[in-house]
Amino acid sequence: MGALYIHIPFCKQACHYCDFHFSTSLARKPEMLNALEKELELRAEEFRDEVVETIYFGGGTPSLLTAEELERLIGEVYKYYDVAGQPEITLEANPDDLTDMRIRELAVSPVNRLSIGIQSFFDEDLRMMNRAHNGNEALKCLETASEYFDNITADLIYGIPGMSNDRWKENIRKALQFGIPHISAYALTVEAGTALNSFVSSGKVPAPDEIQAGAQFSILSELLGAEGFVHYELSNFGKEGYFSRNNTSYWLGRKYMGIGPSAHSYNGTERSWNVANNPLYIKSVLKGKLSREREVLTVSDRYNEYVMTGLRTIWGVAAGKVRTEFGESYEAYLLEQAGKHLENGLLSFEKGVLRTTTRGKFLTDGIASDLFCV
Repeated sequence: MGALYIHIPFCKQACHYCDFHFSTSLARKPEMLNALEKELELRAEEFRDEVVETIYFGGGTPSLLTAEELERLIGEVYKYYDVAGQPEITLEANPDDLTDMRIRELAVSPVNRLSIGIQSFFDEDLRMMNRAHNGNEALKCLETASEYFDNITADLIYGIPGMSNDRWKENIRKALQFGIPHISAYALTVEAGTALNSFVSSGKVPAPDEIQAGAQFSILSELLGAEGFVHYELSNFGKEGYFSRNNTSYWLGRKYMGIGPSAHSYNGTERSWNVANNPLYIKSVLKGKLSREREVLTVSDRYNEYVMTGLRTIWGVAAGKVRTEFGESYEAYLLEQAGKHLENGLLSFEKGVLRTTTRGKFLTDGIASDLFCV
């Protein structure tokens, strides 16, 4: 089974924290759609032996596409690829795009999962992040979307400067009131080259507080756990049967193909990524050429990726798999490096599988780096 990601590189405005590839001009949208269709055709051979289980429209802001444009791209996938009988087809969407009419249009389209970028229900947070929607739009779109879609995930952000624990709890409560089965939550991070980085550097905005973020992560885990959500990946919580099939394929090391400018692909031994430049991407693809870079992964690279993704999930890192796929020396190294974290209670080792404990979850990335082979 394989996963297909389609990057839509357009946004109405730039969120202050975002470092993804996008343009705020829609002038090239018709050309971009033609190029996306062409890349799907050009790369079909790469997935000849794969069944596409998931189609994911990410960005950028894919909800800027019309229902007709989305169906056009999905039709191209079915034209050139072997698609599973009931694929998960996800659309990332912003609340300001999800009007009642738009939601009804999407409900009768092939899209069967919505990933809604709520981030916060409070206007002061949304203004600080330069989001295009307001709190009322966030509430309204979830109310309507939950009437038409069974499979919805909402994105939330914690660790926002000035956001109290009580306000964070209220954000979680507001999301839960609509009965959605999945929530993705991320700590606000300051990425180089973003407006937020400039604001923090100049003192205009305080830097996110790691202690505050850790406390809000614990609140999130506790409240969602009490509501029957499974914390199946560091930033993802889902009811049984509603885990993201697309993202799970990434975490379990399955093949995926990224279509569009800046999109990444992985075939098990090699990673590649398209040029992050809209005009150059369009020009090269429409000429029948792929403008991308490749990296052949070493054994250590693949070991490190397995450790990184495995520790973030409930499936953990299996020592036996490390031995089989990477060799006995890697297994010995893994267990040796894990020793101090087992002693301090940040990792557990049961039935041959390393997993982060409740105390260790928020520190997962740092723990994983200690287990890396460099």
